[in-house]
Amino acid sequence: MKPKALFNWSSGKDSALALYKILQQDQYEISTLLTSINREFQRISMHGVHVSLLEKQAESLEIHLVKMELPKEPSMEEYQEIMSKTMTEIQSQGITHSIFGDIFLEDLRKYREEQLNAIGMKAVFPLWKQNTSNLIQEFLDLGFKTIVTCVNGTYLDKSFAGRIIDHDFIKDLPKNVDPCGENGEFHTFTFDGPIFKSPISFEIGETVKKTYPKPKTDSETETGEYVFWFSDLILK
Repeated sequence: MKPKALFNWSSGKDSALALYKILQQDQYEISTLLTSINREFQRISMHGVHVSLLEKQAESLEIHLVKMELPKEPSMEEYQEIMSKTMTEIQSQGITHSIFGDIFLEDLRKYREEQLNAIGMKAVFPLWKQNTSNLIQEFLDLGFKTIVTCVNGTYLDKSFAGRIIDHDFIKDLPKNVDPCGENGEFHTFTFDGPIFKSPISFEIGETVKKTYPKPKTDSETETGEYVFWFSDLILK
């Protein structure tokens, strides 16, 4: 019998490719998708995608979806409390493994492994340390389709929000931007590909600018702000 696994689903391209590879390997029974949601706005954390589109993805993937709802700006204590409650419920279903689409962020992997080890679960990283240029090419070659829903203004301008990722998009990226956006340069919503029973239909709405305060260091009197551009997707 294959071990039961939870898949940490962001709705974007790395999640989609990681899930594809896991399903191809056929080593785990993927029984649940877990996605963090902003409780106030009912949107996927960081990606800005509305819950209605996430639910359509899960429906097309034919995998049970668990939405972990978080307050707008959770403290680390609040986050840990909500995560602990969620994982306790997930473990009660016999799930022993948790799968992630991370590629090369060492600190994040260490944090995930430590948290899971503490409750007797194992972390799995099917894309770990793979070349991101090769990964995005493989993603496109497999027939996946994804759209940029959020860009970090530190790296990319407004024009990148709402673009479909294709070879022209990759060529247009500045040299300091990872082709998979692994450093948080951009986030995506994947709406078609070999893991979906049918594509998710949507319309592109307005592009919205949002700012977030930068953390202040001891030597700073002003914090400044981070700028992000969000392209709103509307379910058809």
